[in-house]
Amino acid sequence: MVQSVELVLDEAAEAEIRRQWRMLAEAGMHSPTPEHRPHITVAVAREIWPRMDRTLAALPFRPLPIRLGGLLIFGARHPILVRLVVPTEDLLTMQRRIAAVVDACPGVPANMCPDAWTPHVTLARRLRSEHWPAAIDAVAAERDFAATVVGIRRWDGDRRIEWPIAPGGGDHG
Repeated sequence: MVQSVELVLDEAAEAEIRRQWRMLAEAGMHSPTPEHRPHITVAVAREIWPRMDRTLAALPFRPLPIRLGGLLIFGARHPILVRLVVPTEDLLTMQRRIAAVVDACPGVPANMCPDAWTPHVTLARRLRSEHWPAAIDAVAAERDFAATVVGIRRWDGDRRIEWPIAPGGGDHG
């Protein structure tokens, strides 16, 4: 089982990320499909216990301005292309609070712990090294852009369902 807590973006940022997904798909990359929602994963565990939802929902939340920045490639065996989310103290504080709740759950990966987490939005998965230039060319000319975190959602990857934790975190079309 893999479950996560994710930050969801405003409609304009979501539309821009979806546009970049389409550009990458047209260039032959494995981009998320239209039923996926652009997001920033802030916590992951093999299982996040249902009682944690109440604790997560009780955390303070307000819309948070962020900036989507440059491109990075994560991983070697199954590389992914991501757009960095420029870390701010408010964003890091939000992630630390959420991570502190999820930390008691089983199977939290080390890269999701505070001070090891790299905020990002996934653009393409399973990139083969020969596709890196085309993938980067497809979206590298894009500028950094402002966005707003408008909600928090929970995601159950096995059952492929999401539910809201904070305003704006629910199912999106």
